[in-house]
Amino acid sequence: MLERPQSSEYHPYFERYIPLVEDGPLISILQRQLDELHQFSANLTIEEEKYRYADDKRSVKEVIGHMADVERVLSYQIFAIARGDSPTFQPFNKDQYMKYSTYNERPLQDILFELAAVRLATICLLKGSPDDTWLRTGTALDHPTTVRALAYVIAGHDKHHQNILKERYLHM
Repeated sequence: MLERPQSSEYHPYFERYIPLVEDGPLISILQRQLDELHQFSANLTIEEEKYRYADDKRSVKEVIGHMADVERVLSYQIFAIARGDSPTFQPFNKDQYMKYSTYNERPLQDILFELAAVRLATICLLKGSPDDTWLRTGTALDHPTTVRALAYVIAGHDKHHQNILKERYLHM
C-alpha cells in the first residue's frame, strides 16, 4: 500500500486536504469517490443542482465542475513530473476558471461525465506509473512536491468538496 506523503513533500497549503484521505489503497479510494458523488447527485432536481447556500458561493454544478478543473490541473502536474520534467507550477486562478466556465448551463450528468473522464485518466496515469515515480519531485506553490503528494491532494480535495456538498447542500 502507498504510504501517505510526508509534510516535506508538499506546500503547507495542501495540509487541508491530505489528512482527509482515509487509509487504504489510494487508487481504490479515487474510484470509490466517483461512486459516492454519483450517489449524492442521483436524485437532485434541476433547482437543487443550481442551489447556492449563499449568494457568493458556487452552485452544486459549479462545485462539481470545480472538482474536475482542479483535478485536471493537478493530474497534468503529476503527468509532467512522472515523465521526468522538473516543472514549477504556479497557482491557478480558480475564480477566473469558474467565471469562464458554463457549468450552470450544462446538464449535471455532462459535468459528472467530465469529472469521471478526468478521474479515469488520473487513475490510469497513476496505475501505469512505476513505483519510483511516486517520489519524483516538481515544484508546486514554490515548494518541492512529489507525485505521491499531488495524488493525495486530488483525493483530499475531492473529499473536502464532497463533505461541503453533504453538509451545506444536502439540506437544501
